[in-house]
Amino acid sequence: MKKITLGILLFAGVSFSGMSQELSYGLKGGGNYSLGGQITGFKSGTNNDWAGTSTGQGELGIHAGVFLQFNFGDLFLRPEIVYTSMESTFEFPRKSATYAIQKFDIPFLLGYDLTGPLSIYAGPSITYLLDALLEGDEKETFLVVQKIPVNAQIGALLEFGNFGVDIRYEHSLFKADAQTLDILENGPHGYGANMVSFEDTRLHQVIFGVTYKFTASESNRRRYSYDRRRRAR
Repeated sequence: MKKITLGILLFAGVSFSGMSQELSYGLKGGGNYSLGGQITGFKSGTNNDWAGTSTGQGELGIHAGVFLQFNFGDLFLRPEIVYTSMESTFEFPRKSATYAIQKFDIPFLLGYDLTGPLSIYAGPSITYLLDALLEGDEKETFLVVQKIPVNAQIGALLEFGNFGVDIRYEHSLFKADAQTLDILENGPHGYGANMVSFEDTRLHQVIFGVTYKFTASESNRRRYSYDRRRRAR
């Protein structure tokens, strides 16, 4: 699957570079805020069962990556490869646990230049999950979650010269099956919960960051100017 996706990305890059009016590429990075996730306790026959519900409390994360952009008049196609780290906190009766995700995202975004520096875009994002764990403060690991491979993104970009400010929303499209966890309920490191169901392992996110764009034509002009100076010497 990974080889197929990367092959498609490479093929698309070669194809669209021949058709586009301008090819750009660049770097991006910034922060993200996670949304979603739900864990519910249920009765399992012990005296310390917890039957409440805990909804994920979003935490700040980071992302960094690279992108290509193929312009066709007011339209553009923008594939990206982005490393993302996300976290969300779940409160139990005695203490909390952190749900942490590390992944690579490959968005394929179709955009439109509205006016001046403002553009909008939307598209699917394929995810390669590196790590997804629910961990306590003593680093006990409760769960490795199922993969959620496809998300949808929508956002806007403001560009001023080579620099840009990017904000977008990502929503996970496929809900994984609920998973039962046996949480440590008693003792000095207990959570006050016994059997729980991780009903929704998805984390959506609001993504905000900055971009820096290199234009291929500008790079070619700089290289041509440099070669002329060398020959003049």
